[in-house]
Amino acid sequence: MKFSLCNEVIADRPFDEQCVFAAELGYDGLEIAPFTLGDDPRTLNDADVSRVAQSLAAAGIVATGLHWLLVKPEGLSITSNDANIRRETLEIMCCNVELCAELGGRVLVHGSPLQRAIDSAGNADAARERAIEIFSKVATASENSGVTYCIEPLHSGETNFVNRVDEAVEIVEEIGSVAFKTMIDTSAAGLSDRQSVPDLIRTWMPTGHIAHIQFNDRNRRAPGQGEDVFTPVLSALKETGYDDVIAMEPFIYEPGRDACAAYALGYVRGIWEALQ
Repeated sequence: MKFSLCNEVIADRPFDEQCVFAAELGYDGLEIAPFTLGDDPRTLNDADVSRVAQSLAAAGIVATGLHWLLVKPEGLSITSNDANIRRETLEIMCCNVELCAELGGRVLVHGSPLQRAIDSAGNADAARERAIEIFSKVATASENSGVTYCIEPLHSGETNFVNRVDEAVEIVEEIGSVAFKTMIDTSAAGLSDRQSVPDLIRTWMPTGHIAHIQFNDRNRRAPGQGEDVFTPVLSALKETGYDDVIAMEPFIYEPGRDACAAYALGYVRGIWEALQ
């Protein structure tokens, strides 16, 4: 198993220092939010990407993937009925696919709840079809780049489009690409899904539709900083043969960013090692 830290947790420091700090804590890599590198991924030139890659290599860690894909620039949407907005959004998504591949990452996590929300006054079926069309094109781009693009089920309090793993699987099967899958975020799944997180893993991991895991408590803090118990989750991952990357993605940094990052890894790695 490899452990990654979502880099916005420690994005209060320059990227090269993020890499060094994550490596010193014992992380294997960073899951990078493109908005932490700049306001628009299209403006990142070869030299910019090279500096990011060099910072990772110098610290001895890797980019495991990308997430928070559509935060910047503002105004993006995969469901909008405005063709120009969808065109720009697709351009950004494909740019992120290329960035992930260039950095050696393997997976992109499509959360971005506001940028996929369906307008309550619009036609939900038509909005879903617009999203499917975009995802299909991104799946092709991902196949060509050798990465996997994942639609992330999110809590209904964040978005009204794709809240459960089974809903995401419907889209995955409809698109039918080896490069387009879904994933499990333990906080979102714990809040929205019908099954427990361990049962979700046992149900869906054997299907091959799950390509990634993110850990956080339902209270939005780091794993181990709330009421959620992660031993059954890690046991389910072990039972189903998942041995790829677990990314730590807290949203509330208490008692501070550094301590939160350190606690998450220590807690999860301790459980994982005890299960071996």
